Amino acid sequence: MSTTTFQESAPPSRVARQVPIWLAILAASIPMFMATLDNLVMTNALPAIRLDLNASIAELQWFVNAYTLSFATFILMAVALGDRYGRRTVFTAGIALFTIASAASALSTESWMLIVSRAFQGIGAAALMPLSLTLLAGSVSVAKRPLAIGIWGGIAGLGVALGPLVGGAVIEGWSWPAIFWLNVPIGILSVPLVLLALPNSFGARVRADIVGLALAGIGVLGLVFGIVRGNDAGWGSLQVTGSLIVGALLLVAFVFWEARTPAPLLPLRLFADRSFTVANIVGLTFSFGIFGSIFILIQFLQIVQGNSPLRAGVLTMPWTLAPMVVAPLAGVFAPRVGTRSLIVAGMGLMTIAMFWLAVTLSPTASYASMLPAFIFAGVGMGLVFAPSSTAVLATMAPADHAKASGTNSTVREIGVALGIAVLVAVFTGAGGQLTPTGYVDAAVPAIVVGGCALLVATLVALALPPGRGLSPTGSGH
Repeated sequence: MSTTTFQESAPPSRVARQVPIWLAILAASIPMFMATLDNLVMTNALPAIRLDLNASIAELQWFVNAYTLSFATFILMAVALGDRYGRRTVFTAGIALFTIASAASALSTESWMLIVSRAFQGIGAAALMPLSLTLLAGSVSVAKRPLAIGIWGGIAGLGVALGPLVGGAVIEGWSWPAIFWLNVPIGILSVPLVLLALPNSFGARVRADIVGLALAGIGVLGLVFGIVRGNDAGWGSLQVTGSLIVGALLLVAFVFWEARTPAPLLPLRLFADRSFTVANIVGLTFSFGIFGSIFILIQFLQIVQGNSPLRAGVLTMPWTLAPMVVAPLAGVFAPRVGTRSLIVAGMGLMTIAMFWLAVTLSPTASYASMLPAFIFAGVGMGLVFAPSSTAVLATMAPADHAKASGTNSTVREIGVALGIAVLVAVFTGAGGQLTPTGYVDAAVPAIVVGGCALLVATLVALALPPGRGLSPTGSGH
């Protein structure tokens, strides 16, 4: 198996040894599974956490957004540190930090404690998603890479699939802190597996872009904070307008800085590649629409319809299990039918699903009326996961793969944070309350906004080039 495409800068003594493809997939995917599992496990646990910690709806958002924002902020820095100190080294450190922060989350007794612990979880996770894909791609031959990425996407889908179900079962059988204790044995077992199966590849050893990290991280935080505080503090208040303006200015400054610094956190030249640019715009709007809507819908099933966490997890299984089956198949078929066809089809199905739910949502809505939307959304997500990762790397030079996949993970996590913030702002602005009688009328316009974002993503995806994934040389064809 060839590993030179991801190992060109490694000293001869550190060139990757060959390992069975299944072992490389397991080593790269299990830590990533742990991180993806945590997203919807947390979402399904929010009603229970709200009651136990007496949390407000703003604090519920920060339980999720503290994770996604720190995740998004540190992904590219983790990629840069991986290039300099070894990708496996940083990947292993990320596993350790994520595991420790999970234990701290489980021990939290106040909302602020959980928010801080979740932020450190996000920093640990920042090393997991992009480096897992880079390490996996560098451990298998180019010919087997689409299959490996497809299985990797399926395992990510499994994390999404099992999140609500595992969360519901654990919360009913024990308590919400147990959803974080689950990560501890997984993290402990992952470290020796990674050290055994994955090579410690290196990239360009350049100076860390601390200024870029600060500008981007604080800028996105300012935007999300302003959106979250908008309804409570008033959209015209100095706190809100100041946060939004400062956040926007810092992001503009980030772009200017990245264009001029010799070792940028985000090389802007990557956006000259059409496939990379369009795939990232799709990733941002996809995450905005689908995960913002999930945040609203998971709580609808419990707060309005009175389902237990476990039953809510079971009811969403047609949605959450579908990516586990569809994503590997999409990875296999992407080289034959092209990533554009799969991504457009997937985005279209998710758009239909959100508008379907917006029309049918009511306190007395039957499960049968929502089931087609759950199936469409699940199949759609499965069609998007692996092909979008392939589209990001399709025409990238091998030396840029880590930065490219890291950028894609960053924009998707920013989309999650913005989607939750905006859709909850729409919900609360429409008079929404976390009660059975005050939820649905405000949830519908929020889901419509999510559906509109997915419609935009569908239209943008049409601009993807018609290439069919990665060629043996690492370029699209």
